[in-house]
Amino acid sequence: MAATAWSILPPVITIVLALWTKEVYMSLIIGIFSGALLFTGGNILESILTMFTVMSDKVGSNVNILVFLVILGILVAAISRSGATRAYGEWASKTIKGQRSALLLTALLGIVIFIDDYFNCLTVGTVMRPVTDKLKVARTKLAYIIDATAAPVCIIAPVSSWAAAVGSSLPEDSTIDGFSLFLQTIPFNLYAWLTILFMLFIIWTARDFAAMGESIRANSKKFVIPKEYADAEQKSADMELGHGKIIDLILPLLVLIAACVYGMLYTGGIHEGKTIAEAFANCDSAKSLVLGSFIAFVFTGVLYLPRRIITFNAFCDSFGWGFKAM
Repeated sequence: MAATAWSILPPVITIVLALWTKEVYMSLIIGIFSGALLFTGGNILESILTMFTVMSDKVGSNVNILVFLVILGILVAAISRSGATRAYGEWASKTIKGQRSALLLTALLGIVIFIDDYFNCLTVGTVMRPVTDKLKVARTKLAYIIDATAAPVCIIAPVSSWAAAVGSSLPEDSTIDGFSLFLQTIPFNLYAWLTILFMLFIIWTARDFAAMGESIRANSKKFVIPKEYADAEQKSADMELGHGKIIDLILPLLVLIAACVYGMLYTGGIHEGKTIAEAFANCDSAKSLVLGSFIAFVFTGVLYLPRRIITFNAFCDSFGWGFKAM
């Protein structure tokens, strides 16, 4: 169908949708995807990979990781605008009573969201900040706890943007594949393991180091929001939020992780008769992550829009907010 009259359908779809919805980005995505569907004969998974392969040919070899990061930013923005993070924060504020419990939960969320360190920081920070503010935890301490469970966890997680970046940096004539090499380096990544241990030590002992304590002592132990963040947070607070529930936060994250794992199996040839171990060893991590994140993006739209959690325009506005955040 790629070399027939049907090839004029994608631009027609794009133009009609843009005029109808006034949302250019969403119209372009749907138009490009419809073209990929025609090119692959209707194979949805291959269409997703084809769409980003074309981008890679035009933009550069790292476009898959870049697109993956942007989609993660869009997911964070959409989840935030849905009101799901607010719902979680309200639940946590009623349930969590102490600073240690709040920081332990922060660390646990950071470990669970191992797909990407930027996504980790954006998600965990957005979710836990209202809770730790209420308990008067220094912002600097929250920032350290989040950072200590972002890159250190991602760099030892086989399914992550770090694994994709490390695996793709090997020369083409290497005698070992990038994924296998990454797995072998995990036990020796002392920075990651020691940082996680030190982070747990800080939480358990309730110790404040350097700026963690200074940010509170400087204000006579009265907690205040740092001035440089006040304007941005006020603008975020004034933003219209949906009526999302906690499940609207959890489901997109679960689908994201599951879809990325499946993406690794798919690009590794699981449908071609290879075993799970062989599929993981032969997968294309960057393509797998962009495939999984795109599936999660579509799932989030399907989860939110029919239930009117947020409006279509608000969902599309998340594109710009997510890109800026990343």
